Amino acid sequence: MQQRRIGDRSVSAIGLGGMPMSIEGRPDEARSIRTIHAALDAGVTLIDTADSYHLDPTDVGHNEILIAKALRLAGKGPDDVLVATKGGHRRPGDGSWYTQGGAGYLKKACEASLQRLDVEAIGLYQFHRPDPATPYEESVGAIRDLLDEGKILMAGISNANPAQIRLAQEILGGRLVSVQNQFSPAFRSSEPELELCDELGIAFLPWSPLGGITRAGELGSAHAAFGEIAAERGVSPQQVALAWELAKSPVVIPIPGASRPESILDSLEAVTLELTDEELARLG
Repeated sequence: MQQRRIGDRSVSAIGLGGMPMSIEGRPDEARSIRTIHAALDAGVTLIDTADSYHLDPTDVGHNEILIAKALRLAGKGPDDVLVATKGGHRRPGDGSWYTQGGAGYLKKACEASLQRLDVEAIGLYQFHRPDPATPYEESVGAIRDLLDEGKILMAGISNANPAQIRLAQEILGGRLVSVQNQFSPAFRSSEPELELCDELGIAFLPWSPLGGITRAGELGSAHAAFGEIAAERGVSPQQVALAWELAKSPVVIPIPGASRPESILDSLEAVTLELTDEELARLG
């Protein structure tokens, strides 16, 4: 499979987002493990997760535990697959989310993720979302400390604006390797962050690259050009969307979520779909 880079790691150009396998409407464990194994068999070497991908406070870290089990069953270790997890965004169990970016909390969250993932060091740890109640310098400073202590091997941030990207890069001493922001045909306001990542050589990981769990199936009808090109090419609108994102910059690595083997396998076909300049112009 086509490769791209996160820091000093070469990874598959499209990763697997684990969120749909752990929140509302999640499948049974057997199907989730089949989905992860299908991705691995197809060459995926990047899996995205977070401690907050769960249902309620009794279920914290469900997705991390699931991924660790699937990798163990597949005989895969940290050298084979880069697992990117996140801390600082929490779910109280009522469907809502809230932020917690204090340094003490983030360090405890990282320790818990280390145990759930059953690794000596987390391959990529990302600050999930800025906390208005905590100075950004404190939150990213905690990530820097984890990096210095060897508890994480690479550091990233998520849901950040250009100023925060530059500040994080400064706080981390030039060691920021990834920015994970929402980006899709329906959500393009992260274009400035994508362009900055391209300028700085930092991996840009679009989350919800197909528009989100409930809207991915409507992509072709909601965004006509994607549906039209998909029909002309004989592929899915989802493949067109991912190919469009990959064409934006070599730093882009989409992480579509999936809860069925068929979904992730369809998404992975996008790495071989080369869109023409005329098609890219139509997509905008």
